[in-house]
Amino acid sequence: MSEQQKTRGAKALPPVIPLFPLAGAMLLPGGQLPLNIFEPRYLRMLDDALGGARVIGMIQPADGNSEDGRPCLFDVGCAGRITSFMEADDGRYLITLTGIRRFRLTDEAATDTPYRQGQADWAAYDIDAHKDLSGEEIDRDEFLEIMQDYLGAEGLETDWEAAASAPIDALVASLAMGCPFAPNEKQALLEARTVADRAECLMALMEMSGGDGAGGDQRLQ
Repeated sequence: MSEQQKTRGAKALPPVIPLFPLAGAMLLPGGQLPLNIFEPRYLRMLDDALGGARVIGMIQPADGNSEDGRPCLFDVGCAGRITSFMEADDGRYLITLTGIRRFRLTDEAATDTPYRQGQADWAAYDIDAHKDLSGEEIDRDEFLEIMQDYLGAEGLETDWEAAASAPIDALVASLAMGCPFAPNEKQALLEARTVADRAECLMALMEMSGGDGAGGDQRLQ
């Protein structure tokens, strides 16, 4: 994503956004997340988003319930813009969200919609509006070695030729979003301030995994 695209996207970000709580799913700025939408409340959310800013806030449920009985949410999520959309014959929506910017959830909005909405503090992650050069600090050889050990232990395959030539920030984002880590581990990766911070967290998680396949499942809340 270019600096111009980031700036244009940030200016269009609304103060209140629809929330899509999904355990184990993570979106990062510049990343792409395919979603299969079938629940009526989220079909309504998509209809409303398509008629408005086309922005949805991906966020994970946290432990416990709020006073109204709904699952608590983590404080940090990432907004995505709907960049592809297809309606299946059975009424499902197949969409792709492209990450724009992380946000801090300051409060939930009072609303009569069947889906949840939240007040987003975009300034909390103003860093996402600027080019992150911290990837230059990452030891690429060490990262690839740990990645190879982890994927081998998990029985996951990858295109090593493509991985070896990919920009390190894209590689870190792809692994962080795609690897089957538990929800709290995904949250730690999401909240890492910079690419270098995320790479350090990611390497620690891959080393600790031990190939036990204990990834998080994706459940709507």
